Amino acid sequence: MKTEPNWDFYRSFLTVLQQGSLSAAARELGLTQPTIGRHVDALERAVGAELFIRSPNGLLPTDAALALKPYAETLAATTAALLRTASGQRERVAGTVRISASEVIAVEVLPGILGPLQETYPELQIELSASDTIEDLVNREADIAVRMAEPQQDALIMRRIGDIPLGFHAHRRYLERHGIPETIADLANHRLIGFDRQTAYVRMVMKRYPAPEGIKFSYRTDSNLAQLSAIHAGVGIGICQTGLAREHPDLLRILPDAFEIPLGTWVAMHESLKTSPRCRATFDALVKGLQDYHRYCTSA
Repeated sequence: MKTEPNWDFYRSFLTVLQQGSLSAAARELGLTQPTIGRHVDALERAVGAELFIRSPNGLLPTDAALALKPYAETLAATTAALLRTASGQRERVAGTVRISASEVIAVEVLPGILGPLQETYPELQIELSASDTIEDLVNREADIAVRMAEPQQDALIMRRIGDIPLGFHAHRRYLERHGIPETIADLANHRLIGFDRQTAYVRMVMKRYPAPEGIKFSYRTDSNLAQLSAIHAGVGIGICQTGLAREHPDLLRILPDAFEIPLGTWVAMHESLKTSPRCRATFDALVKGLQDYHRYCTSA
């Protein structure tokens, strides 16, 4: 069975044609002279013809070599184009990135980050999973996650954004009707917006910030986004991110010196995605955008 010559043979042959000797071709390609000689010998056996004749002036191409030359040049040009295309694909930010984030962050914060990112990279597609459920990055339920709890899995690239402050807030309409509480104990006389069940995060918050006796939630929902909507609607007093409240002049912070929850925030992705241009670009944009948001939330 006849062996097909590989590209290395044609590349060595073409370089000998251009340089005029095995030694010059070896220097050009960074190979040894015997290796170049073996490549030329192998190509001669494959085509069944002598390709070079030795002379005092170096190696002279035969008619067979001159006949092969344009095809070898076409192979060289095609190979260079292939490598350029492959390199461009490696550097091209295109394709789909799935992001997992909490409801509030996904709805209120990320569009302002991801919109400009897609303007920069029009071929980038975003899948945004807006849920307070933690999706598994190791098993690729999501490519990148914005988390409000420090990721514990191995093999993750993580950037800590900082603590986003949460505080009590109410709409101006509610406070005009019911007054402004001056102490934590006064909250017992107000309608409070909170959770209808104790998730792990809620239990952690209540352990760290125990509610005074007599305080109960009169408007309950397990959705952070629904709680935020109820605060906007003037239903009662609830907890939301201070940065979001600052965007709405009619949302007033209640008891700022007595109550604040630092909401730790991280961006994470699996380490195997660090060489993916679309994931790297998205990860970097999320980190920068959330850092800017964190500075806004914590600025005076």
